[in-house]
Amino acid sequence: MPVKRAQDEDDAPGPAPYVLDTQVGFLLRLASQRHAAIFQESAPEGLTPTQFAALVRLAELGSCSQNELGRRTAMDVATIKGVVDRLKAKGLVAQVPDPHDKRRFLLSIPAAHRALAERLHRAGHEITEQTLKPLSSAERTSFLRILRKLT
Repeated sequence: MPVKRAQDEDDAPGPAPYVLDTQVGFLLRLASQRHAAIFQESAPEGLTPTQFAALVRLAELGSCSQNELGRRTAMDVATIKGVVDRLKAKGLVAQVPDPHDKRRFLLSIPAAHRALAERLHRAGHEITEQTLKPLSSAERTSFLRILRKLT
């Protein structure tokens, strides 16, 4: 068996060149920026993506604590607090004392805004449609399946 010489090591191929345009983080950021622009154009009530997610989840749950809403929307304590504060200021979220635990509050969508959930769902479908428009139906299914694996 021949002994590998230093010269042979110099001839060994190195790592593939780093090309920014092929890197996952760069591509995800570009896709995210495209989606954010589409979202901004289509979101009702001037909602941000985090506000939108909180309202959709709150509509699903009916009512819950701020802590639970944060967990169910993958937002940390500080983020969900700011989101809820802004939604309360817009009158889109009501807060009442929890009848079972006076130390905490329950959040809900006020009766006057219950129809908002349907508008959010329609907007969400449209935003998703526009974001995924360049993909075929099969590509969309694969893309979403792969994204779920990364989360």
